[in-house]
Amino acid sequence: MNNEYAISVNNVEKTYRSRDGQSNTVLKGLDFHVKPGQFVSIVGQSGSGKTTLLKTISGLQEPTEGEILVKGRPIRDGIEDIAMVFQSPVLLPWRNNLDNVLLPLEFRGVRTDESQRYAHELLEMVGLGGKAKHYSYELSGGMQQRVAICRALVSHPELLLMDEPFGALDAMTRDSMNFEIQRIWKATGCSVLFVTHSISEAVWLGDRVVVVGGRPGRIVADIAIDLPRPRGKEHRFSAAFSDYAAEIESHIGVVTGIS
Repeated sequence: MNNEYAISVNNVEKTYRSRDGQSNTVLKGLDFHVKPGQFVSIVGQSGSGKTTLLKTISGLQEPTEGEILVKGRPIRDGIEDIAMVFQSPVLLPWRNNLDNVLLPLEFRGVRTDESQRYAHELLEMVGLGGKAKHYSYELSGGMQQRVAICRALVSHPELLLMDEPFGALDAMTRDSMNFEIQRIWKATGCSVLFVTHSISEAVWLGDRVVVVGGRPGRIVADIAIDLPRPRGKEHRFSAAFSDYAAEIESHIGVVTGIS
């Protein structure tokens, strides 16, 4: 069994079929691998299948063809070392922030004193240590998304999937969360697949940027990002950063400026 890669996506296709027999192929012939601890950004136009790809990797749905392996094991085996952060926080309003973070462990029947301590540590790490007993409606959008990230991390996942987690945030909060997720990733050492519509966000966060394009979606480019870490705002204004962004934009085929 090959555990060299955190994720192996091997010739994956995903086709949906309607009740009247019509088929819609969203992904076709996807092949790529992610090494342990890598941060891989995924960009592409709307409708290219980025979210479908994450859902398939997570095990929420099965590929029509091909295979997805996590540390050499088929995803269909029900691997628990995976967590996902969605576009919206999806917090339960009747539970306080601490209890929202601990929810995945309750589903597994493994909520313990030790896990509660770790949940508190996670909330401290994202600057919400004093709000463990508060409720989601008392928090800003950025704070709610931090709680959602803590909920994903509380089970010590080796693979973190993030589907445009900052898309609904204002520009300043989104910028702050970019720094936050970089710091969290370095602290936890997990592998990350991060879907975004922002080319600049993809370059700034990623070790690699995978560009998905076409319908059905396929990988049109896989670009290694050779920028120093930790990355600061100054890196966004470097010539190398601009070159990477321009290269990715050319593969996506957009005509607007860098997002």
